[in-house]
Amino acid sequence: MLLSAGGMFGAYQAGAWKELSQRLQPDLVAGTSVGALNGWTIAGGCPPDQLIEQWNSASSGAFLKFRFSLNPWRGFFDEASFSHHVKELYSAFTPKMPIGVVLTDLMSRSPRLVRSPDITWEHLAAACTIPTGLPPVHIDGRWYVDGGLLDVLPWWAAFEMGATRVVAVNSLPVLPSRVLHVSAEIYRRFSRRKARPGSLEVILIEPAASLGTLNESVRWNRDTVNRWIEQGAADARRVLGSAAPGRDFRSCVLQ
Repeated sequence: MLLSAGGMFGAYQAGAWKELSQRLQPDLVAGTSVGALNGWTIAGGCPPDQLIEQWNSASSGAFLKFRFSLNPWRGFFDEASFSHHVKELYSAFTPKMPIGVVLTDLMSRSPRLVRSPDITWEHLAAACTIPTGLPPVHIDGRWYVDGGLLDVLPWWAAFEMGATRVVAVNSLPVLPSRVLHVSAEIYRRFSRRKARPGSLEVILIEPAASLGTLNESVRWNRDTVNRWIEQGAADARRVLGSAAPGRDFRSCVLQ
């Protein structure tokens, strides 16, 4: 299973997983940004209802707690609060299946896949470190930021982990800001991106349009979170329902 970037839109993935979990058991999980956090909980055996409950908790908003900063390098979200909650999430689960998280090497402008058991809480944090929102994370002499900066949905990561068939949940089909879109495209143009493998069989679950505004993507609100959860579940049901009758979704990822 492959999970995208998306900030608070990650609640959409929780709704989709609620439906998917009734039809398949993934053999591996890969993700970036919020998809890395959701992926960590899923790989750790977190029941779908518990993941939804976590998203419904106001503590989810503490991951991105605004602060005033005169130094853009330090970011506009509270680093201490973010790190504390990532550490708690990391400690709460131990992967029961292979998981990979995707980061962006800031200086080389290239993606990096880190797999269990080598994943630390710093890797989870780095995978979610939104440029200008949180400071880069220093790991083994390199600076890392959000993996979604290069690839919102890093297909190549699932392929490198051995997948031949993938169920992907993309909660960020369109960036919720034209400025972000232009900035990301400029950065990507001068970066070392990896191409999407042509040999992957894909089942894609995503909303038809952006889930909301830039402000909504970084601010927790129970009503909007529930709306995204419900939409994720509905889209997953629609995709599963449109598949060939009798198809065994348990084989959608590499055995």
